[in-house]
Amino acid sequence: MTPSKDAVVIVSIEDGRPPRSLRSLLKGLGLRDPGPRCRWHGPNLLSIRVDGTADAGIAAEFRDLDGVRDVAVVPLERGLVGRQPGQADLSVELPGGERIGEGPLSVIAGPCSVESLSQICEIAASVKEAGASALRGGAFKPRTSPYAFGGLGEAGLEHMARARELTKLPIVTEVLNAGDLDLVARYADVLQIGSRNMQNSDLLLEAGRHRLGKPVLLKRSFGATIEEFLQAAEYVALGRWAAGHKDCGLILCERGIRTFETSTRFSLDVGAVAVLRERTALPIIVDPSHAAGARRYVPPLACAAAAAGARGVMVVVHGDPDHAWSDSRQSLDLPCFRRMVAQLRPAPAARA
Repeated sequence: MTPSKDAVVIVSIEDGRPPRSLRSLLKGLGLRDPGPRCRWHGPNLLSIRVDGTADAGIAAEFRDLDGVRDVAVVPLERGLVGRQPGQADLSVELPGGERIGEGPLSVIAGPCSVESLSQICEIAASVKEAGASALRGGAFKPRTSPYAFGGLGEAGLEHMARARELTKLPIVTEVLNAGDLDLVARYADVLQIGSRNMQNSDLLLEAGRHRLGKPVLLKRSFGATIEEFLQAAEYVALGRWAAGHKDCGLILCERGIRTFETSTRFSLDVGAVAVLRERTALPIIVDPSHAAGARRYVPPLACAAAAAGARGVMVVVHGDPDHAWSDSRQSLDLPCFRRMVAQLRPAPAARA
């Protein structure tokens, strides 16, 4: 298959209606607006697919227009998230200074669901003492059954914020729809977009360009190819670029895919870590808990992820796993979590 030579010109428009000169230029270039090569992502962001041999000249024409804030040109195949030749690995800074993707293996830990203030504060203190880098916990939970516990909502976010006050651990929590972004971003340090929402393009784009610029942790869907995963990440990166967020701000998380195998909940695609590190400079972490579905498999899968080059792991930890309100079978108890962290650190292969 011959690689595409096409490029994408991305144009950010100042607030207000797109200038007439922009539409005139598109018409002069023979481009329908909108059309197969022109796509608006809201009123202030336009992407245009062009012949790669002409991208520099076209970019200059767009950049000279009144009302254009910024212009970027990227090869279509690489996009914004693809690794550039010779590019070093990127990292995402958490409050407190730790960077995911740089230094020791990062460990994000906490319960699947926030159940109460005392529960999340006790777990936060324990996982921090064991070496966790950040606290995970669900306030809004997507569930297969409409009758399963769906989270405490804003009360759960408030409980996590209190746990952060006590432990100084940054918060990683999931946002389910674009309408909740303002609420969740008010509390969270990292916005998680879960596997079920990996192809929710509106949520991806809006999370990327949210005014607060919070980093996004994007999980691979259990039915997605690596290419589809990277294209989903492209939506987040496009939103961040349009909003002027200059830092990396995006973490990719492998969490297992659905195969014919039934001995684990999902099949952890360890090979995806190596492929992703080749194709993108973004930090790659792994969630072995959701892949395993059984706590006894979580530590060895975490070690496999580290050996494959993952820059972090995200695991479910609960003080009383057998009575957890969600995902009890895959939740580590605290002694098991401490032993796992001791195995993972140091993890020289993960720092290569």
